[in-house]
Amino acid sequence: METTVSYGAGTAQGPRAILEASDQLENFDGRGCPGDRGIHTQPMVMPGAGAATIEERWLDAIEAAVAKALGCGAVPAVLGGEHTVTQAAARAYRAAGQTIGFIHIDAHADLRDTYDGSRYSHACVMRRVHELGFPIVQLGTRAYCLEERDYRAANPETIWAYDADTMAAGKLPLDWIPKSFPQDVFITFDLDGLDPSIMPATGTPVPGGLGWYDALNLIETVAARKTVVGFDVVELAPLSGMAYPDFTAARLVYALMGAAAQKPRL
Repeated sequence: METTVSYGAGTAQGPRAILEASDQLENFDGRGCPGDRGIHTQPMVMPGAGAATIEERWLDAIEAAVAKALGCGAVPAVLGGEHTVTQAAARAYRAAGQTIGFIHIDAHADLRDTYDGSRYSHACVMRRVHELGFPIVQLGTRAYCLEERDYRAANPETIWAYDADTMAAGKLPLDWIPKSFPQDVFITFDLDGLDPSIMPATGTPVPGGLGWYDALNLIETVAARKTVVGFDVVELAPLSGMAYPDFTAARLVYALMGAAAQKPRL
């Protein structure tokens, strides 16, 4: 899905690039082989007919694909595409009656009500997820507007935020996942949450992001405390002649598969 990008383009090519790079991954991730649980790749999702706008047609199609995975008892692994895809995943979980929380790693808060005249913009996706009734923890954010700051402040019991400067200063609490947060979680990972030095292939790169092992440690913390019931990796915009961002994204997907394969220990 690439309909509301507002800076760099190319996210429509992200899913295919991740799948192609995944052929180069080692099965062993340093701890185990997450792929041993079985990996099924659904056909590429394409928008259908019926809904009024192209964004709504995309969301309906993605929601159906996620619902199919949930109906099979699988852990949905959604590959974007722009971040708006997360709204469709959230709709599928709500329709299935699942009580979950969203762990959101991103350079941006994505809490605007509209952007460029659209409520379906990638800049609004976590606002839409929150409005569906899901609590959110945001990590690594470092570029957001006053409207988003105020929306966070107005919802202190369902949105928790740890910005990149707080994390870089070592002020992230040990127990940063709230005690009231649901046991089942969905991790949504916008690749611009990573520092551009290791992830330049994204439409809105912002300096000061997470390092590779910072990201893995956050994922490990989630897996140790909560049950990962789904995840997405979004906003890869492949760069011609540069393979390492695609491989990094594929490696991140596999790390999230490993997190979903774990049983909480704490």
